[in-house]
Amino acid sequence: MISHTVQTAPIAGQKPGTSGLRKKTAVFREPGYLENFVQCIFDGTGGATGKTYVLGGDGRFFNADAIDVIIRMAAANGAKRLIVGQNGILSTPAASNLIRKYETDGGIILSASHNPGGEDGDFGIKFNAANGGPAPEKITDAIFAKTQEITEYRIADQHAGDIGTIGSFTVGDCRVDVIDPVDDYESLMQKLFDFDAISALFAGGFRICFDAMHAVTGPYATRILEDTLGAPKGSVINAVPSPDFGGGHPDPNPVWARELVAIMESKDAPDFGAASDGDGDRNMIMGKGAFVSPSDSLALLTAYAHLAPAYSGELAGVARSMPTSQAVDLVAEHLGIACYETPTGWKFFGNLLDAGKATLCGEESAGTGSSHIREKDGLWAVLLWLNILACDGRDIVQLRADHWRNFGRNYYSRHDYEEIPTDAAEALIGGLRARLGDLPGTHVAGMEIATADDFTYHDPIDHSLTERQGIRIRFTDGSRLVMRLSGTGTQGATLRVYLERFVDRSGDHDQDVQAALAPVIAAAETLADITRHTGRSRADVIT
Repeated sequence: MISHTVQTAPIAGQKPGTSGLRKKTAVFREPGYLENFVQCIFDGTGGATGKTYVLGGDGRFFNADAIDVIIRMAAANGAKRLIVGQNGILSTPAASNLIRKYETDGGIILSASHNPGGEDGDFGIKFNAANGGPAPEKITDAIFAKTQEITEYRIADQHAGDIGTIGSFTVGDCRVDVIDPVDDYESLMQKLFDFDAISALFAGGFRICFDAMHAVTGPYATRILEDTLGAPKGSVINAVPSPDFGGGHPDPNPVWARELVAIMESKDAPDFGAASDGDGDRNMIMGKGAFVSPSDSLALLTAYAHLAPAYSGELAGVARSMPTSQAVDLVAEHLGIACYETPTGWKFFGNLLDAGKATLCGEESAGTGSSHIREKDGLWAVLLWLNILACDGRDIVQLRADHWRNFGRNYYSRHDYEEIPTDAAEALIGGLRARLGDLPGTHVAGMEIATADDFTYHDPIDHSLTERQGIRIRFTDGSRLVMRLSGTGTQGATLRVYLERFVDRSGDHDQDVQAALAPVIAAAETLADITRHTGRSRADVIT
């Protein structure tokens, strides 16, 4: 193999966020940008010599070109073997499974998740560690440190072979195995769920609409739901991955999954609706005319997980990200299991899962998963729901209503203010943070503030400390307000405002969500002066 060393210099701004490095696709296509970061992944994790990696992505624009570069660089850096999804396709949960199943040294996943794709869209790259989960901060910090001192990268002259054909080829001494991206993932799902019960559900006339949003889960959902489980052909829509996601935004929420919402609100709606995002790790769940919030979904899955074979015993515990509603806390208390509150970012669940402290995990941003891998998993959540419905007998709307009668309802919503100038966003958060100590005992929008803090996480496993993870304001009536800046955007800053109001078992569970949250919304505006800082009278996206 002929390879060469290319002289380079640090490129500003290559700091990985909660889900790796995300930038506009045009930025990744700049000379040396991708190469610098990939070299720093290898250098920041002890080098690639003799190692095996999983490699794939969600099929967005630039995916195949990036995979060719990474294969050549891995070979030049001494990697022994690469496991690559056919056509460069691997969902994030499937990649996590492969890392764990074949005990590789990690994986490189190419995706910007739910961000739009295409030549003018977004691109992303992240490193998953040997446990299958997103690299923890000590690894991403090491990678970032390398980006600030890099002087050269290594790349093979020989281009990769045909990744569209299942089989093997070599680049120098590095063996590249191109595999079916669905096989190993489907085998895992068959071990977790009662496929016979789900098949019988479909055979009995149960109908589903799964919107793959022109993204990576199309092949997975088509194979498993239609071919294996027997859902009627056409149950999976927008099933072919597209470099620009069909011109859409692959974010599974009622705003962007409008086609699914229209189907589920029609007179002839299927019994169950679901969607997944760009890289397959998020999910949206619907019943006939009813959206199930991710927070409620986590609570319900925790309450009924025992109906699936893999979770028939007692759950070790459950974990949720701090901004996620407290609905699952009530279920955990009822079950007598621990409930952990972590910062946003799936990597924070990894220690709990590895230590056997948690079985199910979830985030309000449509991510749900379990100890079967170390990533959130959109299709897994759909299959667990189907397993529950097949065994319980109630439809999803009745199941949710009964749950609220048993536990009460946590009205919940997230308001996103996107692409705010970074200085304005930081001024908003900084100003509110400076006043936190003075807020308890004061009144706003007719509510009394009980506590106010900036969330700090003390990891119970490795005892690490993670600070400034979001401002929390709790009110004496049980309502809650959370504000934080997101790390998943590629331009400016995104302010996320999380609003929660609890109504007990005897209260009204059928209110309009935004109407029910009106006092908390008013409190957020008054406390943070959102309109003045952002220049906007309402959020860009409300979910």
